[in-house]
Amino acid sequence: MKRSEINQLILDASAFFGLHAWHLPPSPRWDVTDFGLGNWRRWGLVLVNLAEQPEYCEKLMYARKGMVTPAHCHGKKKEDIICRTGGLRVTIWASKPEIGNHEAVNVQVNGESKLFLSWDSVMLGPGERITLDPGLWHEFEPTTEECIIGEVSTANDDLHDNFFANPKIGRFSEVREDEEPIVQLVSDQ
Repeated sequence: MKRSEINQLILDASAFFGLHAWHLPPSPRWDVTDFGLGNWRRWGLVLVNLAEQPEYCEKLMYARKGMVTPAHCHGKKKEDIICRTGGLRVTIWASKPEIGNHEAVNVQVNGESKLFLSWDSVMLGPGERITLDPGLWHEFEPTTEECIIGEVSTANDDLHDNFFANPKIGRFSEVREDEEPIVQLVSDQ
């Protein structure tokens, strides 16, 4: 990704957070990614780490319609993905997504256990949440022009606990420096 694209996405996310009265902590830790696929408009996400503790973490995320967080799972992390503003589609799989895989899986949506088949999508509106246990494959994308997404989870390890269905995916983007950064990214440190 170009640094100018990263800078603009941070400005856009900040403006959208402000429009919806989401106040960020002092010196937030930003992360902007195209998942190493070179097309952030199709595969992209803007994240802000709000809390990073050994036992838990919290993130606030921003995405535009068309920006997909690709199919992945976590070996250890349990998380709630919360639609804070807009609409969010979360597609789930009981095991690694493969054609013909339609296994059943119980997933909590808004605190209620529901039975889904792999490849089913859960549509979340503002305030609604889905609980994703370790090993549950998932992918998400906004259904509205812009979306604020929350994540509350057990400890986060972006380097060792993200397993993507597409082996070409990298968690952090390669940055092409075409202007000065407006913030330091998690991956810059």
